[in-house]
Amino acid sequence: MDVKLPKIGEGGEGAVVSILVKPGDVVAVGQTILELESEKAVAPVPSPSAGTVSEIRVKEGQKIGPGTVILTLAGSAGAPGAPAAPAPASSQPKKTAAPVPLDDDGDDDLPADDASDDGPAPSASPYVRKVARDLGIKLSRVRGSGPGGRVSIDDLGRYIARLERRVARAGRYAEEPKGLVFEPVNVDFAQYGPVTSEPLSPLRKVIASRMVENKVSLPHVTQFDDVDMSRVEALRVAHKAAYEKAGARLTPTPFIIKALVAALGRHPRFNSSLNEVSETLVLKHYYHVGIAVDTDAGLLVPVLRDADKKSLLEIARELSAIAEKARDRKLGPDDMKGGTFTISNQGAIGGGHFTPIINKPEAAILGIGKTAPKAVVTPKGIEARPVMPITISYDHRIIDGGSAARFTVDLVKALQDFPEADVSL
Repeated sequence: MDVKLPKIGEGGEGAVVSILVKPGDVVAVGQTILELESEKAVAPVPSPSAGTVSEIRVKEGQKIGPGTVILTLAGSAGAPGAPAAPAPASSQPKKTAAPVPLDDDGDDDLPADDASDDGPAPSASPYVRKVARDLGIKLSRVRGSGPGGRVSIDDLGRYIARLERRVARAGRYAEEPKGLVFEPVNVDFAQYGPVTSEPLSPLRKVIASRMVENKVSLPHVTQFDDVDMSRVEALRVAHKAAYEKAGARLTPTPFIIKALVAALGRHPRFNSSLNEVSETLVLKHYYHVGIAVDTDAGLLVPVLRDADKKSLLEIARELSAIAEKARDRKLGPDDMKGGTFTISNQGAIGGGHFTPIINKPEAAILGIGKTAPKAVVTPKGIEARPVMPITISYDHRIIDGGSAARFTVDLVKALQDFPEADVSL
């Protein structure tokens, strides 16, 4: 049978970043056969049937959409697929020459002044596309050095450098800021001592581009505070056994999510997004909380939907399920879309305050450190209390410092005065 790409997310299209099987491999139902890079993340594509791979029908770097035949399985249900038709000329990966070094003055890869911009756009990551769009550069005019002509940020930088040299030779060069152009790092570190090199995984490349885009395009400000977790810890210990009988682990995270949703309800700008095209603030009336999960492959952010409508028990159960799916690389693209606010919880690992990067297009993110005993001044004197460090990074374009302080105060209060009625089964 022919295995076709199912519809994934809203757009459905993406670039093949890695093929995880080869002809002759035996695959099981649900086994990941390739990874597809979409606008949001790298998503695994599972096999809908078991069988032996007889032919791979796509290539790494190729852009494909729903219905594209990925591979052919033998020994599976259904008739063998017909031979793949040749792809249209426009979809065939372009063979490109080796990239010209940055210090090369040759302009052979620059199009003529009257060259058409109507050619097909080459493959590129969402970050590269955004940088090119912000700088007014047509990617069809840039020579890509990656697989199938894929354009990297280095290719974009080289293209801009050559444009500047052309202008300089024409006598029209002015000393102005170059804009968002990054000089690629290419240092022979082995000259200083022993080194080991390892290639970046497709997922790590996506994470890297997302983090750079989020950091440079949003004006981050971070608010710090501490939470006395005495009440939460007492409630957790008192109800832990009942939750275990109900099939759930009662950790501090469900309490944090409940308190967070209450604070978001009082401060709607923290549950909003800025539409940069229409220049409007979109206030969301649903609460989908992203949970950053540390996996062997990298950081993934599955979304717990409608957190305001779920009980503490439901939240605890769902947290365990989505964390397991993330670590097993079984998350689909829809599992990581639609978040309104993200939590990055490092408490199980250790450490204190840190400055998390906002998960664009969200307006803010909450960072959680490790709860540890600290001296706290109480009406009874100085006592050792479990104290949890928290940090809130927010988009200063839409949230002011005073609003962030009030939000933080309400979040701390919601945790320190957590109602037992919300915990009892």
